Amino acid sequence: MQLSTTKMKAEARDGVGWIIFNQPEKRNAVSVEMWAAVPQIMAYYDADPEVRCVVLKGAGEQAFIAGADISEFGEKRNSPEATKHYDAVSAEAHRALALSPKPTIAMINGFCIGGGVAVALSTDIRIAADNGRFAVPAARLGLGYGAGGLKRLIDVVGPAFAKEIFFTARQFDAAEALAMGLVNRVVPAAELESYVLDYARRIAENAPLTIRAAKMTIDELLKDAERRDLAACEAAISQCFASADYAEGRTAFMEKRKPRFRGV
Repeated sequence: MQLSTTKMKAEARDGVGWIIFNQPEKRNAVSVEMWAAVPQIMAYYDADPEVRCVVLKGAGEQAFIAGADISEFGEKRNSPEATKHYDAVSAEAHRALALSPKPTIAMINGFCIGGGVAVALSTDIRIAADNGRFAVPAARLGLGYGAGGLKRLIDVVGPAFAKEIFFTARQFDAAEALAMGLVNRVVPAAELESYVLDYARRIAENAPLTIRAAKMTIDELLKDAERRDLAACEAAISQCFASADYAEGRTAFMEKRKPRFRGV
């Protein structure tokens, strides 16, 4: 895939698509061009049947994402119009991650600050190294934070922890993040990539139609009742039972072998 920036990388192998935030000299702080590349990468992966799971990581050893690239704010967020454009570009990146029908994993090493937390919250599963450091320092920068981002945080950690994270603006270690429910797992830093790769490959081997239906249904149930599209969920579930993969799963179980799912 040809990207317009070298600050983002996309690599797909063995059923796993990787998105790499590649600005290690700034601890992978996200610039506008990096935000803009995320929907492009996700559209490519969403359309590729060989990609069954997507993993996000930061380049280098110091950080997943240490926030937005604040050095751009003087130019990119210096007026209401510029701020509106910047927010639209970053919001589209978050939407592309959150609305993907494919499961996504944030592989969090080191600093996960501000916009890094927002990116992680847009994924389905968050696995952190034991050296992880988390914070949303908006209150130290005078920034207003959008309702959409706050809703994602509340959905994951609940209102009490969301208030603590925002009111204190302090850094939380990986153990605290795990206790809050901000991350699913914490593993030794030296084992992080192998652990996440094993998780991603395990997901990639499972029935993609089942995973898609489950993700859709969970996401719909998180919405207010009047906004839920339960008919779409039922259609996705029915598709599973009508699929060749369902027949393959039953056959493989009876033959005591690993199933070979094709997503059809």
